[in-house]
Amino acid sequence: MIIRGKEFDVKNNVYIMGILNVTPDSFSDGGNFNSLDKALYHAEEMIAQGADIIDVGGESTRPGHIKISDEEEIERVSPILSAIRERFDVPVSLDSYKSKVVKANLGQIDLINDIWGLKYDSEMAQAAAKSNLPYCLMHNRKNSEYINFFEDFMADVKESLDIAEKAGIKKENIILDGGVGFAKSCEQNLQVINRTDELCALGYPVMVATSRKSVIGLTLDRKINERLIGTVATTVIGVMKGASFVRVHDISENYDAIRMTKSVLEERKWIK
Repeated sequence: MIIRGKEFDVKNNVYIMGILNVTPDSFSDGGNFNSLDKALYHAEEMIAQGADIIDVGGESTRPGHIKISDEEEIERVSPILSAIRERFDVPVSLDSYKSKVVKANLGQIDLINDIWGLKYDSEMAQAAAKSNLPYCLMHNRKNSEYINFFEDFMADVKESLDIAEKAGIKKENIILDGGVGFAKSCEQNLQVINRTDELCALGYPVMVATSRKSVIGLTLDRKINERLIGTVATTVIGVMKGASFVRVHDISENYDAIRMTKSVLEERKWIK
């Protein structure tokens, strides 16, 4: 997979997407990086610690979040996307499910990260196809009612892939994300993590995105700022199950976990 002109060996390596929320209300770090200076400092810090991609989000997606207009989201993310791209030689991802926000930033982004898997905005699929950018399709749905959870989950994912194919999004540009924390119970989230290998079997690189999420808090009875070890555990499981990407807040700890896991699995000192 090519992202910003760089070869990402998604069959053999695992890459880190560092989370940069430029929001006042994200569940974990809302208000921490919603100024240009703070955002740039944190981006630089994450890159130094091993982040391969910086994922910029302008609207919180936590449960009960307040939806903002396209214009407000553009106003939040555009200056930061532009500044990161200008200062750092690292791929920049836009965490948005809105086609207008994507179109407004096409010259500044290298990847689109869509938490609705092309099912929220009817114009997103065409916008993504025309952009020719790598596209992360996350599993999500408007309700959490399933007849058979994992069968329904996989059917949902395949529906997103059908939308992508019909719109002309290239298969080699697609990344899948199981959508941990979205329209799922704690037990269903655990099942998605545990069955990452089955998502990988669809033939696309897979991203595990569990960082500090409620499934860790509920499983371990830990507050948001106490979920690092739980996150690292899910990263290790994701790597062992075949994931190609992890999306995390805490870069250095997850970087070491990936390196150590890959070294054990391959029985050699692992250098990406």
